[in-house]
Amino acid sequence: MYKNLWVVAVLAFAVAVGTLQMTVVVPLLPGLERQLHASSTTVSWTLTAGLLSGAVSIPLLARLGDMYGRRTVSLVAIGLLITGSALSAVAGTLPLLIVGRVLQGAAAPLLPLAMGLVRQVVPDHRLPSAIGVLSATIGVGSGGGMILAGLLDGNHRTVFWTLAGLAALSFVLVAAVVRDAPARGSGRPDLAGAALVAVWLGCLLLAISKGAAWGWTSPLTLGLFATAVVVAAVWVATARRTASPLIEIPMLLHRATVGATVASFLLGFALFAAITTVSAVAQGALRASVLQVGIYLLPTTVLMLVVSVLAGSLMRRFTASALVVAGSALVTAAALWLAVSSSSGADLYGAATLLGLGVGLGYAALGTMAVEHVEPAKTAAAGGVNALVRLVGSSVAGAVGAALLSSGGAAWTFGVAAGAALLAALFAAVYGNLARKELA
Repeated sequence: MYKNLWVVAVLAFAVAVGTLQMTVVVPLLPGLERQLHASSTTVSWTLTAGLLSGAVSIPLLARLGDMYGRRTVSLVAIGLLITGSALSAVAGTLPLLIVGRVLQGAAAPLLPLAMGLVRQVVPDHRLPSAIGVLSATIGVGSGGGMILAGLLDGNHRTVFWTLAGLAALSFVLVAAVVRDAPARGSGRPDLAGAALVAVWLGCLLLAISKGAAWGWTSPLTLGLFATAVVVAAVWVATARRTASPLIEIPMLLHRATVGATVASFLLGFALFAAITTVSAVAQGALRASVLQVGIYLLPTTVLMLVVSVLAGSLMRRFTASALVVAGSALVTAAALWLAVSSSSGADLYGAATLLGLGVGLGYAALGTMAVEHVEPAKTAAAGGVNALVRLVGSSVAGAVGAALLSSGGAAWTFGVAAGAALLAALFAAVYGNLARKELA
């Protein structure tokens, strides 16, 4: 029993460290904009590049985990995080920093890999709690990234060296504590699928982030949107004919998982749209330091952790979909609050409290909702799809937020986040009910 708890704790720490890189750059963006003499929409790619890399690497490394062992691939992902963090720390130009961020993004698959490892060692009756802790740790890491940046005075070099050190500690712990069952997967990874996904997502996000600057009807913007649509169609067509596709299209559309899939995308969007805009508002209108930004979001971080610990017992009394609905409703309320009023510290603290409760509850339950109706052999695939769409939603939020904020639209960004969270609640409610009826 204690050995299993140590495994869960070590994997949760690894997931948290891997998640720090997603948001640690958010409060650094204004400083990087000044240091690198670049526009806000261009500098925002230090955030978007890491999220995009994570979205592509999740299904790719999850597949490699099936083939070569999840522990081995987890160590590779952590190794890439260490390398990317070191490169980002020494980078003196924006392109080199973006390359480092792409390497850091390879840590995103740690969540689905950890889910697969935990399912091998944790008894069934404790599995919802373990998966809930792992899922909610993403939210803890997201808030923790901002706090880490603040504690280190917003110095991006110190921040990334610290992240490299934490990743190195995680590498040692996973290597020492975690063991893996023999790999049973066969075949080869879908590298062509990974390239196609990277191209269409990159075109889409670039068009969204730069559309306001280039003009939404300019040939370049429309060309990028058209390329994204065409390449996405090619990817779907090839994925349906590939024996081991990067992403199983039926898993995306299956009635038992589509509710969790869509809700994950929308909640990921809502969280990142909210926290990136809070950072911009706090450093702009309220003239907050990087540390103060982290403190404003401290309730979000703390409550995500507390709620994740309680989520297991809650899921023994309520369905996972019901908890996702409740969490999404709280996120909606938080974003609406900020859309109406974000002019004082009290507004930010109050909304951050609701955001922490909602995201902590929603993220913890989404992990279970994504895998509870699939066969054990498909756990890693379902968890991977769920984590992937969450990152895609976060990536889109980064691009949309940069576009809206460049036009001075903080209230609009918060409003869009509220709409996304409300839709997440509706999808979780409708499809959670359909999944229960299908199993009845």
